Amino acid sequence: QVQLVESGGGLVQAGGSLRLSCAASRSAFSINTMAWYRQAPGKQRELVAGITSGGSRNYADSVKGRFTISRDNAKNTVTLQMNSLKPEDTAVYYCNAFLLSPVPYNYWGQGTQVTVSS
Repeated sequence: QVQLVESGGGLVQAGGSLRLSCAASRSAFSINTMAWYRQAPGKQRELVAGITSGGSRNYADSVKGRFTISRDNAKNTVTLQMNSLKPEDTAVYYCNAFLLSPVPYNYWGQGTQVTVSS
């Protein structure tokens, strides 16, 4: 079992920045991939950024160059630094932890709202 608690969402003007944080209830060393997803009203949940236990990162094309994902295994946290925010970034952002052992399984946080005004 992994509990994930997100923080850092809010309202920001276009061009501004926000930093999302996610704290895991167990050692991040045991988590294969940590990621951020988002879901806008009427749309499917989509991957924003992910980072493996080895530090490899991947980003959605729409956020490349603006968002940075980082991970601190010692503190069991993953953060998403979001710069140059756009109204289309408005969504509920979810922290995700994927474990391969004992069985492959995805864990989700409760979500945090990010609203970007134009």
